Amino acid sequence: MKLEKLETGFVLTHKGQVILRHSFDNPCLFLGAGSANFDMYRGNFDITDYVIERLPMRNFAVQEVDDKILITFSAEGQETIVFTAEETAEGRLKIAFTSKKPELNRFWLRIAATATEKVYGCGEQLTYFNLRGHNFPLWTSEPGVGRNKNTYITWQADVKDRAGGDYYNTNYPQPTYVSSDKYFAHLQTTAYADFDFRHDDFHELQAWEIPEYLLVDKEDSFADLVKNICGVFGNQPELPDWVLDGVILGIQGGTDITIEKINRAKEAGVKVAGAWCQDWQGIKMTSFGKRLQWDWQWNKELYPDLDTKIHELKKEGLRFLGYINPYVLEDFPLYNEAQEKGFLATKEDGSKYVVDFGEFYCGVVDFTNPEAFEWYKGVIKKNMIEFGLDGWMADFGEYLPTDCYLSNGKSAEIEHNNWPTRWAQCNHEAIEEAGKTADILFFMRAGYTGIQGYCHTLWGGDQCVNWNIDDGMPSVINAALSSGLMGNGIHHSDIGGYTTLHGMKRDRELFMRWAEFAAFTPIMRSHEGNRPADNHQFDSDDETLAHLAAMTRVFTHLKPYIKALSKENAETGMPAQRPLFMHFEDDAEAYEVLYEYLFGRDLLVAPVYEQGATTRKLYLPADEWVHVWSGETYTGGWVEVNAPIGQPPVFYRKNSADAALLSKIAEAADYKA
Repeated sequence: MKLEKLETGFVLTHKGQVILRHSFDNPCLFLGAGSANFDMYRGNFDITDYVIERLPMRNFAVQEVDDKILITFSAEGQETIVFTAEETAEGRLKIAFTSKKPELNRFWLRIAATATEKVYGCGEQLTYFNLRGHNFPLWTSEPGVGRNKNTYITWQADVKDRAGGDYYNTNYPQPTYVSSDKYFAHLQTTAYADFDFRHDDFHELQAWEIPEYLLVDKEDSFADLVKNICGVFGNQPELPDWVLDGVILGIQGGTDITIEKINRAKEAGVKVAGAWCQDWQGIKMTSFGKRLQWDWQWNKELYPDLDTKIHELKKEGLRFLGYINPYVLEDFPLYNEAQEKGFLATKEDGSKYVVDFGEFYCGVVDFTNPEAFEWYKGVIKKNMIEFGLDGWMADFGEYLPTDCYLSNGKSAEIEHNNWPTRWAQCNHEAIEEAGKTADILFFMRAGYTGIQGYCHTLWGGDQCVNWNIDDGMPSVINAALSSGLMGNGIHHSDIGGYTTLHGMKRDRELFMRWAEFAAFTPIMRSHEGNRPADNHQFDSDDETLAHLAAMTRVFTHLKPYIKALSKENAETGMPAQRPLFMHFEDDAEAYEVLYEYLFGRDLLVAPVYEQGATTRKLYLPADEWVHVWSGETYTGGWVEVNAPIGQPPVFYRKNSADAALLSKIAEAADYKA
């Protein structure tokens, strides 16, 4: 840490990286006051802010005390805020903020930048990988349908459902970014934030409160930088071994249907690790499609004999997974119990508060109440773990309304972004206390700061069943890479997508291409979608089953490779899916390439993401790359390869220590179109 005093300003650097550049004419800090309005409709938010004032903090005074630098900013002749800059024991730069004006609740900090710098991260971003040139509101929410205001799908979703979304909407935002200059910056706040990367010489970080602190550090490599980030936020545990034994089939409809579909898949040669039955606790039909009965216990009518069948399946090497979320269905047993014990969020006057989830209403379990938190962990332990579930989707987390009242006395506006982390912690602790961390898989779509140490794996959320770059299959690649840089190195998505609305229907080609993509990720899992009858499914025809069987053979063939990636992620934070620049830092093209990634150090994957395409143009960094299907060797640059169904563009490094394994991918697939 070094502070250089100038005639009318200062420059603060850390490990040679300029962090703050301040002068009277170009201040690095603005403070103000504002009043926000949050209008939530089924997890989608219309947010407006009335800024009452925005004051430049031009005047400052510097004081050095021991190993700390105190910078006091003043406005209108009054001390307004104090920055306390110091290096932590780990060598990171930490700038704590102490407000002298409690009435100020708007904060804008400018981090020094260069015109050529590229920026990544901010949680899980799906439309853009390099965030430069755009601003990103950071508020956990439904991501919206279509996520592009210029598309017909988004327009329809907005008109009919108030649910269209935009490029920045995400289940998992985080006020942290990674720079191509190999530093990260994190703003510690749970308030609504907006990171603006549209300016050549600064990045403006906005928060609707005075944040606790800014944390920055710089490393010599991206591998060290990600390890550093995980040192702050935590590491995901290793994947359970059984997850790598095949696909987790998304099936609904009851015990007999589940077993019948598993058997048909196995007879077709599909390697099946488990069945994920999200309707294990019953279903509700709505205009949106098939929804779930949010009372988290086995539904004996829909799944008869599951209490014994679940253990029989496990003896056959097949795991059974379910579903849960942090809300309880009004007037059902868990709701009634929680309401009686005072475990639900309330209105301001303490009266009943429920949330509209789309033609049914639910109570919000108040995780700020320690007794409620422990109670819900108990629900997970008793109704799910003791029952025999080997995993589940821990859904939602984004819906905390800003007008409910919580037991810890904090504003729900400030707690909203933190809710996914609290929800992840609840699941993680229930599993950990049951001694099942190495054997149970739970996955979430929502997230925020600190989820890394609690959420065992992310899934990409509710993509459309189409090829759209904003909200279809390609968007998942950006999602995996951006969240991986934040320390969430195990990521996957619904094979085939989920959202089936406004004329969208999944076809065979999309399902097959998505399955090809999933075979080169840490987890393979399918989903029927919200309207299963409208979508092509894994067992819709023999051709799809044969193709899925081939992709699961590839996936299980790669088990030792993926297992090593999971272990590396747990120990160092190195993500399984990596941007090309992670290992090719001096290659300028590697920072701009879209829709391809390194799967570990030695596989390069470029999924086919355009409908009807049978070739793919892609970029190879300088190295010796062997095309897994033809055996042809390439030495780098832009190339175009044939990519028929069943042969997604995949290359391995010729000098890889795993070359013997990777060279047999085509043989393992053994697929004839």
